[in-house]
Amino acid sequence: MAESYRQWRASRLGEITDALEHRLISDLLGPLAGERLLDVGCGDGLLASQLARRGALVTGLDADAEMLAAAKRRMAAPYHLAAGRAESLPFADASFDGVVAVTVLCFVRGAERALAETARVLKPGGRLVIGELGRWSLWAAERRVRGWLGHPTWRAAAFRSAAELHGLVGAAGLDVTAVRGAVYYPPCAAAARLVAPLDPWLGRTTTLGAAFIALSARKPKGVKSKVASG
Repeated sequence: MAESYRQWRASRLGEITDALEHRLISDLLGPLAGERLLDVGCGDGLLASQLARRGALVTGLDADAEMLAAAKRRMAAPYHLAAGRAESLPFADASFDGVVAVTVLCFVRGAERALAETARVLKPGGRLVIGELGRWSLWAAERRVRGWLGHPTWRAAAFRSAAELHGLVGAAGLDVTAVRGAVYYPPCAAAARLVAPLDPWLGRTTTLGAAFIALSARKPKGVKSKVASG
């Protein structure tokens, strides 16, 4: 998996796409200096490293030992690493000022439980930012076909609309503050180069056709988290 990430980022399509997604996540997170931030499903640590360079006190969590090893090698800026799953976060209640999770819920069977756990570890007033694979895009269509043909990653993935993500986050007791889209071009480097300059404008206009949907939310002050059972 770590090698797949490396190859993707080395491609022109991957470079453009990741830059758009990370800029959107960064915009929704806002100022980070001195804040305790949890990166759920941190993978090889690229985003965690970027957030740490912005002054956040980052903890990266992943269930894959290979990914954690890659994240440890990447530590250009200091951050902590922990092994664990999104459905059962190994942290105390109200431990973090913010939580970010990028392309995590689509691979978690218990998305409702994962969001309940996220709400639990957030401090009152803390913010959540998630980035997910949009349901209505050419990327999703291609991935569905690959899943039907037996690709293990895409066979297990769940693609959601902005409305579905809004509902999941709201059910966890969090107040949605913004929903944005990104990556409005097909999975083609030439199309990416052409459309990328318009992508931020499109993302503020609609999420229809977006391959990536990002949502920000806040935990209300004075409200207890909904802890999932089971």
